[in-house]
Amino acid sequence: MELNPLEQSLHTARALVMADLAAGDVAEADIVSLVEDAVTHRRWWVEQWPEGAEFVAGLIAQDVQDALLERYGRWPLCPACSPEEEPHALDVEPELGPDPHWVCTKAAVAVAPVGALGGVLRR
Repeated sequence: MELNPLEQSLHTARALVMADLAAGDVAEADIVSLVEDAVTHRRWWVEQWPEGAEFVAGLIAQDVQDALLERYGRWPLCPACSPEEEPHALDVEPELGPDPHWVCTKAAVAVAPVGALGGVLRR
């Protein structure tokens, strides 16, 4: 059975965010629940605006990041800046657009596409 394109975009977004959480060793059960909550919320959103399906990965990443900030603290921490500097989180850019990336706004660098933090966090 094939998934419809909107469901496929949600499943892909979930997988990308889960990969980033796993790369940071924070994919605990309660955090996975935050991902599921974000997917559920964005399912309604993308059903209302199907043209936004290509934006859903970045939005879910931002939703999970916001939920983690409220409950646990900043995530993902920037690997691009010096460890002596104040730890800060990466941001998702574009905020609403295709091909979302984790970026360090302090150093003005793209760190990794959403879903690919494993390549930069595991050095």
